[in-house]
Amino acid sequence: MTNLSVNAVSDAFVRDETIDRGAPGAFVRDEAIERVAPDAFVRGRAQRDETALFPMFLKLDGRKVLVVGGGKVGESKIAGLLETGSQIRVVALEATPTVHEWARAGKMQLELRAYRAGDLENVFLAVIATSSRALNEEIYRKAQARSVLCNVVDVPDLCDFYYPSVVRRGDLQIAISTSGKSPSLAQKIRQQLEKQFGPGYAEWVAELGETRQLILASDLNKERKLDLLHSLASRDAVKAALAEVPVLAAKGEGA
Repeated sequence: MTNLSVNAVSDAFVRDETIDRGAPGAFVRDEAIERVAPDAFVRGRAQRDETALFPMFLKLDGRKVLVVGGGKVGESKIAGLLETGSQIRVVALEATPTVHEWARAGKMQLELRAYRAGDLENVFLAVIATSSRALNEEIYRKAQARSVLCNVVDVPDLCDFYYPSVVRRGDLQIAISTSGKSPSLAQKIRQQLEKQFGPGYAEWVAELGETRQLILASDLNKERKLDLLHSLASRDAVKAALAEVPVLAAKGEGA
């Protein structure tokens, strides 16, 4: 099962920590606005920024997700949703070739038209990626009225959740956020973690999951099960667990 990683629900929610302003979906605080803003506005923003974000992973399987905008930015956000099992509907006047390809493959529904008020009906989560500030604000207000989680890309004040910088290795997901303080640091940490947790961790985590289920289903007493489960963070421990009872040992020999 794939979860959508976010950091502060309303999935919780981390700002998109991509450093490159030009990258799809990247979030960089608009420092120019802060410099010229009235003191009251800056103080108000500082107070809002002090609110802690709540990190979590959100299950979207079977949920209805609306994406408004099918350009490069929208495409990057859709890509992150494809493996979540959600019912994705994209509404856009035009879309990239990749978005069209996903629609033809049945991975999502694409409607080439303007946004309509009824598009938020029964939607759980909405991602807005248009170039119109007025339209973005309108959709966000309507989403709030319907209690729909909403992210207007690159507009933090119009977001219930933010996208993190993520390291993915199969079922292992590590999300990084600096709450917008330093996107470059978040990217650097992600790159370091990608080296530390290589592609092999995907298979390793899957093996851990299988061994855990075998331990839980075994005839071992509760205390021994807990001891084995707590020690599974190394391959040697897994080998020891496989040798603990006949059914686990048989599993190990057949691996």
